[in-house]
Amino acid sequence: MKTIDDLQVAGQRVFVRADLNVPLDGETITDDGRIRAAVPTITKLLDRGAKVIVASHLGRPKGAPDPQYSLAPVARRLGELLGRQVAFVTDTVDDGARATVAALGDGEVALLENLRFNAGETSKDDAERSAFADRLAALADLYVGDGFGAVHRKHASVYDLPARLPHAAGDLIAAELTVLKKLTEDVKRPYAVVLGGAKVSDKLGVIDHLLEKADRILIGGGMAYTFLKAQGHEVGGSLLQEDQVPAVQDYLRRAKERGVEFVLPVDVTAAAEFPDLKTKAPANPRTVAADAIPADLQGLDIGPETRKLYASKLADAATVFWNGPMGVFEHPDYAEGTRAVAQALLDSAAFTVVGGGDSAAAVRILGFDENAFGHISTGGGASLEYLEGKTLPGLAALED
Repeated sequence: MKTIDDLQVAGQRVFVRADLNVPLDGETITDDGRIRAAVPTITKLLDRGAKVIVASHLGRPKGAPDPQYSLAPVARRLGELLGRQVAFVTDTVDDGARATVAALGDGEVALLENLRFNAGETSKDDAERSAFADRLAALADLYVGDGFGAVHRKHASVYDLPARLPHAAGDLIAAELTVLKKLTEDVKRPYAVVLGGAKVSDKLGVIDHLLEKADRILIGGGMAYTFLKAQGHEVGGSLLQEDQVPAVQDYLRRAKERGVEFVLPVDVTAAAEFPDLKTKAPANPRTVAADAIPADLQGLDIGPETRKLYASKLADAATVFWNGPMGVFEHPDYAEGTRAVAQALLDSAAFTVVGGGDSAAAVRILGFDENAFGHISTGGGASLEYLEGKTLPGLAALED
């Protein structure tokens, strides 16, 4: 796979597929981590005299313009971080895009509007997707794939466009791959994995694969209650995927056979109602045993004894991969489990990888120094699919 160091970019129109899919509260960016992660590659290309066309998706619009998903706030923040003007294009491949790109000078940058405002970006119809890729290709001379958070999607700008232009991987994707190889090839042990998040169904593939790789798997978040149910415990009103209980029971059995340690919560922080995440009003939490959650309560975080247990299980690890919060970290009453895991990673001498998505957001929201971790991924879903051993379309498209 070529990198941008292999490209002659001076005077060339370089299409950079970034991942600028940041959370917005109206027009306010609440976490700019993905924008900051895109800056080094863009800066390197600009400093080498390229005319840079940045493109990304944001959210899940329905294939047509939708103001709530506009990249206009991202363009402003990107300009601040780059320290130079970013020409924002209010369309993707029409007159505005063509005129703005034609006017770019060497070392200048433009950002196209949300790619998903065009149905061709995400279409499952090859012809429709290819037609959109053709129009994107007409804007550029070279292609740089740097949106790691989107490489598991077979989308026009990720999969089809690289075939139409000389292409290379950006520095962000190159860095992500270097890290992920440390989690799959010649792994330093003990290798501990922390998995959280809402649904166990989202993690089935990676759990299946990690049974062959990991020494220890710690489970938290909403998915923990399906594991507790699989052990025969009542979970009250906690999030539960009843249909996944047989699969989880099989994983627990296989883990025991292979000597992989599964670590589940011993206590949980619970409440009668889900907290108000907008007002952050006090939620009256209670700590209860994980095997005796009352019928009128729902688990919303791992409890204090579980936090200590998980910290002890991470203390001697040589490699740690963490994907998914331990609870409803957006509310202060249910953030302590996620905070404890993040702190345990910092206290460990292990090579630590925070696997993107909500885990990466939690690290920033809870005030941790990102640079203190071994690596914070920009792509939660992409990281998981890579660890499952899947072929990721956006990476395959960058191979020569």
